[in-house]
Amino acid sequence: MVSQKIGVRQIEKEDIDVLWALVDALGHVRDVDYFYRCFELQAEGKRLLFVAALDGQDAGYCILNWVPKYGLFQKIGIPEIQDLNVVPELRRQGVGAALINHCEAVAKAMGHDRMGIGVGLERSYGAAQRLYVRLGYIPDGNGATYDRKLLSFGESRPLDDNLCLMMTKNLA
Repeated sequence: MVSQKIGVRQIEKEDIDVLWALVDALGHVRDVDYFYRCFELQAEGKRLLFVAALDGQDAGYCILNWVPKYGLFQKIGIPEIQDLNVVPELRRQGVGAALINHCEAVAKAMGHDRMGIGVGLERSYGAAQRLYVRLGYIPDGNGATYDRKLLSFGESRPLDDNLCLMMTKNLA
């Protein structure tokens, strides 16, 4: 078995082409202003953008959001890992775990003792659901959310990227 090296780095606005190349490799669609807004928020100290490389090849990215939209995380000051994506042909090689571990280390260094993450409920998120549990994340106990807002009993929402289960992990 060949040993592979994974590196994670913070990315700056000058490297936006890296993010667009990853989005293309993922087959995702993003609003043309999406990453520019992310970099504005990074400049304001509200989030950080990270890219992971596997043996020198850019393989995935994520956002560490210091000011998440989810009310519980806001209320108790939990940062949230968001928009975690790994290029399909480079999955199951530790890239997602490396991004999560890096975000946790940054949050811990900033004095946080808990981390949050949301995961979609549709079956294409199955690998992410298993990864998060394997890394120690547990549901926050508030049930499903839609667009980071709690759902009430009997409420209906579409099964899309906005329907999530919010999870936390103690970093101490």
